[in-house]
Amino acid sequence: MHRSRLAAIALCLAAAAPVAAKDWVIHAGTLLDGSGEAPREQVSIIVRDQRILAVESGFTAPAGAEIIDLSGATVMPGFIDCHVHVSALLPSRTNATEYWLTHNDIDRALDAAVFVRRLLQQGFTSARDVGGGDETVALRNAIADGKLPGPRLWVSLEPLGPTAGHGDPKTGLDAGLSHPGWDHGLVDSPEQARYRVREHKERGANLIKLMPSGGMASTGDDPRQQLMTDEEMRVAVETAHALGMKVAAHIYPAAAIENAVRAGVDSVEHGSFATAQTFALMKAHGTYLVPTLTVYDVFYAAARDHPERLTPGTADKELANDLLPKRNLPLAVKSGVKIAYGTDLGEGDHTREFGLLIDNGLAPIEALFAATRNAADLIGAADRIGSVQPGKFADLVATPGNPLADATQFSRVSFVMKGGIVYRREGVPTAAGSD
Repeated sequence: MHRSRLAAIALCLAAAAPVAAKDWVIHAGTLLDGSGEAPREQVSIIVRDQRILAVESGFTAPAGAEIIDLSGATVMPGFIDCHVHVSALLPSRTNATEYWLTHNDIDRALDAAVFVRRLLQQGFTSARDVGGGDETVALRNAIADGKLPGPRLWVSLEPLGPTAGHGDPKTGLDAGLSHPGWDHGLVDSPEQARYRVREHKERGANLIKLMPSGGMASTGDDPRQQLMTDEEMRVAVETAHALGMKVAAHIYPAAAIENAVRAGVDSVEHGSFATAQTFALMKAHGTYLVPTLTVYDVFYAAARDHPERLTPGTADKELANDLLPKRNLPLAVKSGVKIAYGTDLGEGDHTREFGLLIDNGLAPIEALFAATRNAADLIGAADRIGSVQPGKFADLVATPGNPLADATQFSRVSFVMKGGIVYRREGVPTAAGSD
């Protein structure tokens, strides 16, 4: 019995001992590394644990390494979606108000677990969730702990905005209805803005979302009006930055965008009615634009084909305004304002934004930069993600063809690695390195 106990202890100690790192070597036929360097042919990307150890010319085969043969593919950094709502269903699938009133945070968390897995499979290894609840914090942590597959998440909790504004969940409902969490995003004074930002940080947010203007998919508010005061915005931004959080601001009208930029927001989400003057001010302040062209296509189709499934009174707003952002994007491109990739989706195809950006004025390589290095810079994680360089997370995607020549390739991801773990591999052989 004594010997068997000693053997059991020895096995436990052996199991706890460090295990030598296993290296991957990815043979990339073409590498678009996201840094701005020219495409490289026949490159070896050496991965150890979660990180990129080296990027070398030629196809190398270090002893003991496992080779992933992508010699016929184009390899890129993992994509980053800077505007997602991880638990949001497509508007054509169910009635928005009915779903909101008949499902709770646990239901939304389970939906989100499905959607983030699909998001990762599409090649998105990082994302910002800009408007959820406590379930988004739990989901982010579960992904970080390896309990669920999904992209790394930065989450903002409930968007902050005024009573009767775009983020007020009670607007349009029976005034007698209430829910303990429905006021978590309400801001009706500068001091309340300061408190809400601090309270969101306490609950686990690592990003803040503001609703300075009205919106499209909400009842009763006007997307062409600024609804937060300049002082409310300024205090919210000041407080968030002091706590180490960036601020994303949902805004449509030009004057409101300009006021938010002066208040110091880090990104303008949507920016539908911006002008050349607006974009010039954004460029001068280094403020990012996240155009979210995908959501306009999705909601325009829903308003046209299934208006009964949208929030009451919003179909007309969608039909009147959803075609404008595409016409405005060339202004943004011409201005030189920084652009980061975002879709405003949870469920659905997040790669659609590539084609929409390219079709409306962005060069294919610039669309890739929007979803890699620019997005990483906006998030504040350019030292870890957004390009294929030594020391950064081994976040890699591959497509069979060249997306710079054929933009549909962005939607044909055949290989996904996040932090050194392979999550998708279609027809990709592996082989052991030479000894």
